[in-house]
Amino acid sequence: MKAYLGIDLGSVSTNFFVMGQDEEVLVNIYLRTQGNPIKAVRTGLARTQDELPPGVTIAGVGTTGSGRQLAGIIVGADTIKNEITAHGVAATSLVPTVRTVLEIGGQDSKIIILRDGIVTDFAMNTVCAAGTGSFLDRQAERLGLPIDQFGQLAVRSSNPVRIAGRCAVFAESDMIHKQQLGHPMEDITRGLCQALVRNYLNNVAKGKAIEPPILFQGGVAANAGMKVAFEEALGIEVLVPKYFAVMGALGAAQLAQRQVSNGAETRFRGFEVSNWDFHVSSRHCHGCSNCCEIVEIEAGEKSLACWGDRCGRWSEQNPAQIA
Repeated sequence: MKAYLGIDLGSVSTNFFVMGQDEEVLVNIYLRTQGNPIKAVRTGLARTQDELPPGVTIAGVGTTGSGRQLAGIIVGADTIKNEITAHGVAATSLVPTVRTVLEIGGQDSKIIILRDGIVTDFAMNTVCAAGTGSFLDRQAERLGLPIDQFGQLAVRSSNPVRIAGRCAVFAESDMIHKQQLGHPMEDITRGLCQALVRNYLNNVAKGKAIEPPILFQGGVAANAGMKVAFEEALGIEVLVPKYFAVMGALGAAQLAQRQVSNGAETRFRGFEVSNWDFHVSSRHCHGCSNCCEIVEIEAGEKSLACWGDRCGRWSEQNPAQIA
């Protein structure tokens, strides 16, 4: 049986998704990157191999996320696509009529506008931490709450407090102030969710035509308080898909299937990659005044790829495969 593997390598999480030829779900894995993307890819590959049903062969691999190039080089990807493309493809596969995708991940947030299944507009916020998963994790930890209980506590509030959400620093100090005044925990968490939604709509989604159906994707979609806050602010139902946390990997798997649908052989190096010893080094190229910082990844003593140059002097030498 042929199957297709999608990998979404992000700064906070690394996700793996394997689907069959008829898009049936075979493997769905969510891992914390924990600052070591190479280890996360190796760990995820090993787990994917363990969870695959017998007789399944990987016929194509796609990568996405902020570390898509690195993941693609390690595993031998057939297609490497940005997050906008991957999330858009995944959203339309689950809800063909989707017109808006709200995506909030660990370190960034984005909005994708689709019309007739095609991405027509998008925006990303990669500067401010307010509203991202890592910020919510930090606040939940400071409040002594497991992150999975944060949203459930927020939806129980009947009198949310007003919290400044334009900046992560101000939001945190405002939360501390509200705590010191004695406001109930559920009102503070609900107020924070509302503040972060305001921040998202006033910055990331500013000027965008938000129309239903609306999908809420990314790890933060697990927070019921954020979903309710979006619905209150927009006055429209917001849908959370079943695989909300791994939609990027799902889209990458679908893109891989398209890439190899013409019968081309996959470039996938195999699951034995999880046992390889990788080494990453960097150096400056002094071939011109740009002094580009070149990054090289090696497996054993063999170079897999170089990148970081502007002219292609090093990246054009990248071998397609290694023995």
